[in-house]
Amino acid sequence: MAKELRVSSRNASFQQWQALLTNRTKRQRAGEFVVHGVRPITLAVEHGWPVHTLIYEQGRPLSRWAIDMLARTDAQPVAMAAGLVHELGEKTDQAPELLAVVGMPADDLARITVGPDFLGVVFDRPASPGNIGTLVRSADAFGAAGLILTGHGADPYDPKSVRASTGSLFAVPVVRVESHQPVLDWVRRAGGSGGAPITVVGTDEHGELGITGHDLTTPTLIVVGNETRGLSAGWRDGCDHLLRIPIAGSASSLNAASAATVALYEAARQRALR
Repeated sequence: MAKELRVSSRNASFQQWQALLTNRTKRQRAGEFVVHGVRPITLAVEHGWPVHTLIYEQGRPLSRWAIDMLARTDAQPVAMAAGLVHELGEKTDQAPELLAVVGMPADDLARITVGPDFLGVVFDRPASPGNIGTLVRSADAFGAAGLILTGHGADPYDPKSVRASTGSLFAVPVVRVESHQPVLDWVRRAGGSGGAPITVVGTDEHGELGITGHDLTTPTLIVVGNETRGLSAGWRDGCDHLLRIPIAGSASSLNAASAATVALYEAARQRALR
């Protein structure tokens, strides 16, 4: 383990870590982001993400879990004044025992494995980081191979997104792509094992067919649109099918992450019945 560093003031290192919480551009330039919580940090380590720094409160006895995390990584250990840890922990009621500064992976579609049972999901131009985190969690729960974010939208490494994913961000590849076309090109190249094509289905309240009436057991990429504007014209043209989720009551539509969760559940349900 590297020699422990001590931080007792808002020095340059502290300011850099603080900026990772609030400034998307600085996160991207640094190629790292801040994580706290037992489950998220544990999953980051278990899935082999590069943990650059582990921060803890100076003088506070560490739990067996925290000692294990320090032993299992090559991270730089940093003992920090309690008030500063509380600030980096987003000023929650209790300062986190550990804060991890974790490196970002490349935005490469090759990170997403395509096989005979491929199930993936696209979120087009997401506005809310919390919705990204929720969708990552659903993708993990229902066996999706990855989440693709297209167009200009919220940051999956925003603290709200990381927190909402409850650690699933480290288990499910999340890849940012500038537009729909590179994804459609990748779909055509990838296919399923044995050459089975990937069907691209979009969710839309005016879809041609109810989602339960479409076969989602073949290799499938589910596309959900922006929370306010829905699918872009490019995605509408690129989808093989547009499917609707039947709803009742006074609600006119579902939240984008909720709609994707319903679609992922339906795919998992159909596949379990095969």
